[in-house]
Amino acid sequence: MKDMNILIVGVGGQGTLLASVILGKIALEEGYDVKLAEVHGMAQRGGSVVTHVRISENEVRSPLIEEGGADVILAFEELEAYRWIPYLKRDGVIFVNTQQIRPMPVILGTADYPEDVLGFLQENANKVTSLPALDIAAECGSAKAVNTVLLGAMAKELPFSKETWIRQIESTVKPKFIELNKQAFEKGYQA
Repeated sequence: MKDMNILIVGVGGQGTLLASVILGKIALEEGYDVKLAEVHGMAQRGGSVVTHVRISENEVRSPLIEEGGADVILAFEELEAYRWIPYLKRDGVIFVNTQQIRPMPVILGTADYPEDVLGFLQENANKVTSLPALDIAAECGSAKAVNTVLLGAMAKELPFSKETWIRQIESTVKPKFIELNKQAFEKGYQA
């Protein structure tokens, strides 16, 4: 595998950090060097949360991904994909949950939510995979499983076996939520 830079973006409370931990543990298990960097913007109040995940066969010297350096953006919400697309490489791919969470300026009427975000992403990315991850997670039993739905969708793009993903979900998620998250991962994988 060549070096892989993945930007995981979302809103506080969506499970972006758990997704980055699972991904990091998978890469470590497979023998890669991994660096994670989490950036929280009022995450507990629904603000932006960004995690940089850098994976390499060699030593990763910096945990941060530069603009134009992400191979993959895993977006838990449309606006976050829109905000972070400058970080995507020209041949990069985006996996995006079709959910729209209105930020406070939009709610207050001082800003507008961008129109046709998915169209913008398709014009500016090599490949966009959009899916209703929130709906899929709810079908599995909990809206909080959005993270594993999105990981499932992204898993086919990465060189790690499905069994490795499942094993790390089992070792990372709280025991009472393992089956739910495995089901959510599988639905995302099939989406």
